[in-house]
Amino acid sequence: MGMGSALTSGEMAHRCLALRPSPWWQALGHRVLHLTWSGRGPVSLQGLGLQVVAEPEEADFILAHGTEAQALPAPAPATDHSQVHGQQSQLELEGFEALLARCAEVGRARGAPLPMVVANPDLVTVDGSALTTMPGTLAAMYSKLGGEVQLMGKPSPLIYQACLEELGLEPAQVLAVGDSLEHDIRGAAAAGIHSLFIGGGIHADLAGAACRSEWRSKGEIG
Repeated sequence: MGMGSALTSGEMAHRCLALRPSPWWQALGHRVLHLTWSGRGPVSLQGLGLQVVAEPEEADFILAHGTEAQALPAPAPATDHSQVHGQQSQLELEGFEALLARCAEVGRARGAPLPMVVANPDLVTVDGSALTTMPGTLAAMYSKLGGEVQLMGKPSPLIYQACLEELGLEPAQVLAVGDSLEHDIRGAAAAGIHSLFIGGGIHADLAGAACRSEWRSKGEIG
């Protein structure tokens, strides 16, 4: 059984930043405070015409791709007239919280929230036998601080609408499969799509499922 195609929340974010499909996106600006990965690999913004900035006061918006580092500006503009990453500043969750508090304060000073685009709204993901913090956790922090948040993936309707359009199908013809009640199941319900919950994912302990890191052989199942 193969997979014909895939559409990720990161791809949706890239599309919208490149095409600016609505007045909200067109007004977003191009100076970005980029929250990214380090150990998992930094996310490139090449070709989007964005300028990475170091301080919230310089930013038009926040882009949350990861939860390990803040991207810093490159020393010189790239050939596409965007300014891509230079070095990174490693941050723990407490550091992100302090940075987002500054972003919220900037929004209050301007009289309009500094918007955050969340390229992956998941709160956590399964990483081996542990759970890794994902950008959705930063989005939740920022929302509590009064920030404006634009989710690009589940449970936002944007990702479901895009998938249905690409498939040429109606919601009743689709089954959504996922392990997150907050994102996969809630998002599917809001989109009018039937869903199948996987109990052995991020809610494995809650669902009483077997340990994520171990598979029992057929002889042991009984």
